[in-house]
Amino acid sequence: MAFSGGFFRHLFSRLSFRRFCEGKGGNVATIFALTLPVVVGGAGLGIETSYWYYSSLKLQAIADAAAYAGALEKVQGSDTATITAAATSSAASNGLGGGTIVVNTPPTSGPNTAKKAVEVILNQNLDRIFTSVFTQTKVPEQARAVALITDASKACMEALNPSASQAALFSGSTSVKLTGCVIMANSIANDAIKVQGSAGLQADCLISAGGVVLNNPVTTVCKAPITQALPAADPFASLPAPAATNPCQNVNGNKTTQTIQPGTYCNGMSLNGNVALSSGVYVLQGNLKINAGAVITCAAPCTGVTIFMAGSNTVSMNGNATVTLSAPTSGTYSGVLFYGDRTGTAAQSTFNGTANSLLTGAIYFPRQQVNYLGNFSGVNGCTQVVADTIQWSGNSTINQDCSSLGMKDIPAAQSVAVVE
Repeated sequence: MAFSGGFFRHLFSRLSFRRFCEGKGGNVATIFALTLPVVVGGAGLGIETSYWYYSSLKLQAIADAAAYAGALEKVQGSDTATITAAATSSAASNGLGGGTIVVNTPPTSGPNTAKKAVEVILNQNLDRIFTSVFTQTKVPEQARAVALITDASKACMEALNPSASQAALFSGSTSVKLTGCVIMANSIANDAIKVQGSAGLQADCLISAGGVVLNNPVTTVCKAPITQALPAADPFASLPAPAATNPCQNVNGNKTTQTIQPGTYCNGMSLNGNVALSSGVYVLQGNLKINAGAVITCAAPCTGVTIFMAGSNTVSMNGNATVTLSAPTSGTYSGVLFYGDRTGTAAQSTFNGTANSLLTGAIYFPRQQVNYLGNFSGVNGCTQVVADTIQWSGNSTINQDCSSLGMKDIPAAQSVAVVE
């Protein structure tokens, strides 16, 4: 059988084309296999960049919320451990997961290191997905937030009870003038601050975590009372209770004139006649009663006295007694004249006196109601009252600027804002 040359040329051309196509397909497959990771990695990088950005925004939101939660806890006067716990709880509930949290108060960096603020620093490591073909290292992310606490005003009176009705009550024919300071009530009751009867009241503002009831007009610098405010911290929450000393001392109730010394009075005090208290700290493990006609002063040279009422013991001043006492101007109990035990139970202490009486310093009873009936104020009007509840029926003129007498400011109407 004979084959022509055209047949062989046709056959060889088809075989060559087939082999070429097979070789080309193999090359394409090889190139595709080699470039696939690059293509996938490139596409994945775009997707993961968006994911990282989203995670960064989420982490910052978690940090902001945690700093705010910590600052709210700080407003309440909580310690660092409690503030840290509040911020940590907030971060966890908002999805921090396996990340870490550092809480600093005050902040350790930035423009607010010397201010009342809470700093939160969050760190987390993200797993790679598509870009893991290039490296297995995790992607670190960090977020930082600072919540600043601003004191809008300062208080001369603060009722600490969180829910009591009429926590700060002004009644009768009282006339009270507060200059440069406010009245603050932490109670959420609708009538946390109440003015009734013919009581006259003048203050920079009335501020309540709950509501305010005014049965007659008051004079304020602010346009209207501030309600639903953040509660104010106990300004003396960190003040240590003085320790009792031995031996116990006693007052001789039969003397018409005497000078008594600082120390522990296991049976309290019942004071008559002319009594001078030497400067120092008095721990009373019984009630303090100042009887009618008594004249109570600080013995010269007077550097101030602090009277600590242990347990649930109370103070009772008769309206016909004349009491002129001042708090120390320096030291641990600077500015604190009366200090009620915060471990005590509910009780009432009554402060009364003649128009010549002067109580200079803070009257601090965190677990008691203070009944302030006297027609007197401290030196230059420097008297502060911080108590569980306050009932005011006396006439007084009180000023806020008392730092020269060792007294501290009492922040009120605080606000919290994330500033970094």
